[in-house]
Amino acid sequence: MPAFPYYDAADIGALNDQALVLLKLFAARGYTREEPSILQPADIFLDRSGEEIRRRTFTLTDPSGRELCLRPDLTIPICRHAVESKAKFPARLCYNGLAFRYQPKRPLRPTQFFQAGVELLGLTDAVVGETEVLSMAFESLRAVGLGDFEMRFGDLALFGALVDALELPPHWRTRLKRHFWRAGYVETLLRRLGSGGGASLSRRQIEARLDAEAGAPPAGRERQEVIARAMERAAEAATLHLDPAIAGAITKLFGISGPAGEALDEISALLAAAGITLDAPLAAMRARLKTIASLGVDLSRVRFTAHFGRNMEYYTGFVFELWSRDREGPVQVAGGGRYDTLMESLGAGHTSAIGCALRTERMLAARKFAGGA
Repeated sequence: MPAFPYYDAADIGALNDQALVLLKLFAARGYTREEPSILQPADIFLDRSGEEIRRRTFTLTDPSGRELCLRPDLTIPICRHAVESKAKFPARLCYNGLAFRYQPKRPLRPTQFFQAGVELLGLTDAVVGETEVLSMAFESLRAVGLGDFEMRFGDLALFGALVDALELPPHWRTRLKRHFWRAGYVETLLRRLGSGGGASLSRRQIEARLDAEAGAPPAGRERQEVIARAMERAAEAATLHLDPAIAGAITKLFGISGPAGEALDEISALLAAAGITLDAPLAAMRARLKTIASLGVDLSRVRFTAHFGRNMEYYTGFVFELWSRDREGPVQVAGGGRYDTLMESLGAGHTSAIGCALRTERMLAARKFAGGA
């Protein structure tokens, strides 16, 4: 599709017919449709989605000076409304509408696209919630005639449990978890920790770095405070040390990706060799594989990728994507996961949450490629 799609009568008819099938399925499973405004306050996305979405979000300023954006996804505004309206939990919500994202690596790809999905908020039994959302994702593809798909999944909770087991200050654990999905970033931190954190920086080096990195370096007292905090962090980092064998094992773990059963066996062996015990999250992932098989998915078409976080900082645990093919090659048609801390960041207190988004135009293209109507 072009960067600026134009939908003719045939396109609109096909998308509407598919949307009706999906919305009927959602309603039959107890999901209520909602429609957030296309224009949204920019801060709710920029503060919660991470760097990847920040650089892909279309922002603008209204005449009063408010910073707004075209919604890059629908999960955050739906969750925000659930919090503000004091929705009764568990809440089952669904949607079908446009989302807008710039594609920096593929500038000729569409800047807007139709997306349908479900959000399951406040269901305390995590296993039941995951099973329900997975079944919704699988049923959605099958309902529109797209039964041929592959699955990729990961679990940020595995890395979180691993980091929590390390002897590191709390803010370093938070830093590692927060940047889990950024390719190369965590590996760099682990190399530094494995070699003793690196040399402490002098005041002159910190001042030079501050001047080089900042577009408008702070002045006066603010500048001195920034430098003082940076010196404290640099001194602390220089004293940190992580057993090189453990740092190396975690780095190797990030490279594991393959058929799910084999990948989990490889992870278990790697952690055991490093003396790391993570029985609970590994058992949860094996149970998840059984659930996926029970929902009619061939496990030979399911891959587990250790370093997989879907480029959204609000994900906290199990994440997945479903892939098919269109005339251009492999294409992601659905994706989702668990985001338990998002509701809390919006003011709800700790509330479990899991959802799935469907890229409906890609689903339609994949169905046509496979010979569907």
